[in-house]
Amino acid sequence: MFQISYPYWPAIDEINAYNPVKFNAGKIEMNVGSLLTNSANKFPDRLAIISEEGRFTFRVFNQRTDRLAVAMLKAGLKKGDRVAILFLNSVYFVETYIAAIKAGLVAAPINFRLAAPEILYILNHSQSKMLFYAPEFEILLAGIQERLETVQFFVSPHNGNSTLATTHEEFLSGGKGTSSALPHVCEDDPCQLMYTSGTTGRPKGAILTHRNIIWNLFNTISGREDQPGEKALIVGPLFHAAALNNHFTIQVALGGTSILVRKFEPESLLRTIEKEKATIMSGAPALYNILLNHGNTHKYDVSSITKCTAGADKLPMETKKRLLDFFPNINGVYDVYGCTEASPCITIINAKDSLRKDMSVGKALPFLDARVVDENSRPLPSGEIGELVCRGPNVMLGYHRDPEGTKRAIRNGWLHTGDMARMDHEGFFYIVDRQKDMIISGGENIYPREIEEVIITHPAVEDAAVIGMPDAVWGESVQAFIVLKEGKAAEEQEIIDFCKGYLAGYKKPKRVVFVPSIPKNPIGKVLKHVLKEENRKKQ
Repeated sequence: MFQISYPYWPAIDEINAYNPVKFNAGKIEMNVGSLLTNSANKFPDRLAIISEEGRFTFRVFNQRTDRLAVAMLKAGLKKGDRVAILFLNSVYFVETYIAAIKAGLVAAPINFRLAAPEILYILNHSQSKMLFYAPEFEILLAGIQERLETVQFFVSPHNGNSTLATTHEEFLSGGKGTSSALPHVCEDDPCQLMYTSGTTGRPKGAILTHRNIIWNLFNTISGREDQPGEKALIVGPLFHAAALNNHFTIQVALGGTSILVRKFEPESLLRTIEKEKATIMSGAPALYNILLNHGNTHKYDVSSITKCTAGADKLPMETKKRLLDFFPNINGVYDVYGCTEASPCITIINAKDSLRKDMSVGKALPFLDARVVDENSRPLPSGEIGELVCRGPNVMLGYHRDPEGTKRAIRNGWLHTGDMARMDHEGFFYIVDRQKDMIISGGENIYPREIEEVIITHPAVEDAAVIGMPDAVWGESVQAFIVLKEGKAAEEQEIIDFCKGYLAGYKKPKRVVFVPSIPKNPIGKVLKHVLKEENRKKQ
């Protein structure tokens, strides 16, 4: 913690009334909400947000979040309560998020791609008391309303016909008053409850504190060499830690403009770059592949882009070279590696080094420690493959309502990522395998066991195994191998349609193969490498 103590400090209460940096018994503490207030004080008339809903200056954005924060507290929420957020990228998402954390509440963003049972689980597991959501989710939420255990308040914009919700503007109008009514928020207070898929098939909620996110901010700004006053395209979904804590929060802190892209569509994105003169582009390799392969790419002026960052999967050198040709004013690509539990950044390779260190994710960031260890957590020398672990003030507090999962993930102060890596003699890390059997498709993490547990409930299925197979566009796609029960029959599309009712669309199998048996070792563990190799030979 950064603490500055003074022997004498007059009029503390008076200072707290107008200063977003809270002074507590002579100690100065920052919180994430104060980043917006600071920028609003410095750049009141600069654009903070460009979105489909409009254009908002830092002054207006800050005022609206203050009012919404007060409204949340007036509705009966108490410091530490969870507020769930279910939106595509929009001003409503970021406004709700900032307001919640200013009020000392914990923001719980929800993946809008999830199916109803998955959303129900997260709402109940997070014990959220208030849900802000987009109108397009009204029918889905109405279908699970009776099974919600803790949600007491629903708020939705432009949704006057809703049977569940108060309209957003009506709710916000109840927050008249002064931001001095907001509680003191400390660096060690929980800020976010970020759900990430777990290998057991159930999502885990990583508790990230204000301290975690601020230190991640220091790391990311250093690693990406970010500058004040940029105009950044926020294309990745804000329910992801990378989009929220890196792409968006950096702009809030540095007085930059966030261009919120509701839904990725190549030509629309290119028009936005040309119109708004965006300077930063961030995305997963799959997004870049789609953009580069679009037929009308060269119709638009993209010369304003001076920085590209990538994450979520390995970025091949071929793609980097194509990006250099497409964006004439970048000098490389910043490739970012991390995980939700690390808020999320662990390593970043800068633009210059990205061209000489093919497939590297860079060095460990300044304000954390990372290493490669063996199965006994002993450090390995350069060149040897082991698990990548890290420790630092960016590492999560733990998993919500999961002490055993927390003990497995954080051991002796080290976060175990589950990712296999090696480090070269210069200290650059290379991810050589992913966490167990995880699939990455279009930047989304997909865990096979979750899909297998759904497929196995089909009445015709005896056994199932899911693997990821190479996909030219998405990086990987989901493929299922199925053993049918004796005397039962099923078709490929039938299995895919069955999965649609329980899983997000990106998780359902793209291909189903019916087999007489699934290879296993003597203790019954599925030999997925055998499935992959046999499947590769048939391609």
